[in-house]
Amino acid sequence: MAKPLTLIFPHQLFDPHPAIKKGREIVLIEDTLFFGDPHASPGRFHKQKIVLHRASMRAFAEKLNADGHTVRIAEYGRDQTILKRLAELVNDGYNEFHVCVPHDFLLEKRIRKFCENESGVSLEVHDSPMFLTPRDWADEHFDSRKRPFMAKFYEGQRKRMEILLNKDGSPKGGQWSFDEDNRKPMPKRGGLEVPDDPAVEKSKLVEEVISEVEEQFPDYPGGTEFFAYPTTHAEAEEWFENFLEERFEKFGPYEDALAKDERVLFHSVLTPMLNIGLLTPQAVVDRALEFADENDVPINSLEGFVRQIIGWREFMNLMYHRHGVEMRTKNFFGHDRDLPESFWTGETGIEPIDLVIRRVLDHGYAHHIERLMVLGNFMLLCGFDPKQVNDWFMELFIDAYDWVMVPNVFGMSQFSDGGIFTTKPYISGSNYVRKMSDYVKGDWCESWDALFWTFIAGNDEFFRNQHRLGMMVRNLDKMDDAKKQGHFGRAGAFIGSL
Repeated sequence: MAKPLTLIFPHQLFDPHPAIKKGREIVLIEDTLFFGDPHASPGRFHKQKIVLHRASMRAFAEKLNADGHTVRIAEYGRDQTILKRLAELVNDGYNEFHVCVPHDFLLEKRIRKFCENESGVSLEVHDSPMFLTPRDWADEHFDSRKRPFMAKFYEGQRKRMEILLNKDGSPKGGQWSFDEDNRKPMPKRGGLEVPDDPAVEKSKLVEEVISEVEEQFPDYPGGTEFFAYPTTHAEAEEWFENFLEERFEKFGPYEDALAKDERVLFHSVLTPMLNIGLLTPQAVVDRALEFADENDVPINSLEGFVRQIIGWREFMNLMYHRHGVEMRTKNFFGHDRDLPESFWTGETGIEPIDLVIRRVLDHGYAHHIERLMVLGNFMLLCGFDPKQVNDWFMELFIDAYDWVMVPNVFGMSQFSDGGIFTTKPYISGSNYVRKMSDYVKGDWCESWDALFWTFIAGNDEFFRNQHRLGMMVRNLDKMDDAKKQGHFGRAGAFIGSL
């Protein structure tokens, strides 16, 4: 006789949940892959991520209980992998497991392996509202092309979903992307009014969880003092509404801006909630379109936001599923330098790097341009081992999961896959950082530029053969030899100082 059970993991708190059925018991699992696994890397996470998972799972369990479901939480144990959990559940008589698509290679592999090897145990995998792109449509789209490009995928998504289209099928505003209009820098002399950072007042439940985390995970990075994220669906929806009302209008123009004293600017900071199911992409897109229509949100802000949700987020997940193993096993530039301790403390001596790292330690978050063009850019120029870079992002960011970090780190910021879906590495000297921000020129610029030119020189052949990047090598060729050697010497000294 079948004894079914719904398994829910920390990143699957959907409401409604496709694997929940009236009368079927539910177990929410504090799995090691989300709390710290001695058999996987990384083995620890930012304390605020643990707070987010534990508090949101308990709140979800309370809601499910109130709705009449029989639910319990399987609490974290460092050696309690899902394989051991499932074995215990089978011993308790359960023989039919229901789960949503995990969107995590190792978790899915462990679950399937157990169920395939255990006689009399069945597994039903339900579709997940974590993403909104039909897999058969995506496969047909990518299989018909030599290389995957986000721009073409996004255009296809817009047509498939009939979003921001004129009656004749052309894009609203006359173009598919307004990216060129979304590159305003932070004003050097102020004058731009930035809303307060979003925050949720800590509930009694969150306060209790924070105390537990400080006691049980003392060696995990980051602090809990500034935890202010939603842990319920209602709080997440209110957080999203706050973005729409206060920051949506200027999101587009200042999407790529950097600021010394502002960590959020006009960003939505939805990923901590989107990536655990407190919000779903379909609901977010629907509400954003509705709000924009009612409030005349500028097309560049609306399109830029929609592109993040149905374009980049969906595209990255599909790249993970189609190319993830290949990405994480390649090292195109052969980088093998160890990531130094100063990247866990914010004491590298490079002002923008240290400022962003300290904010990440405080909040578990940095917006996308800080991740790509400050942290990722600099780490690539330093020649750090891409696997260590990936582990660093996984450990320190509250919204980091395997599906999102593998393509973002190996594919974009470190270009260690050699360009599966990107055409060039995202690198720059200090000028770009200063141009997009209110950072002032200082000694950090010399170190950054020295690393930049040393990286170009070390990969001369690659850059010389790239049409879009050849100018960098030509500029290096024209550089005075003494200046060139000065750059190389400074770069070596800086790396040595780390």
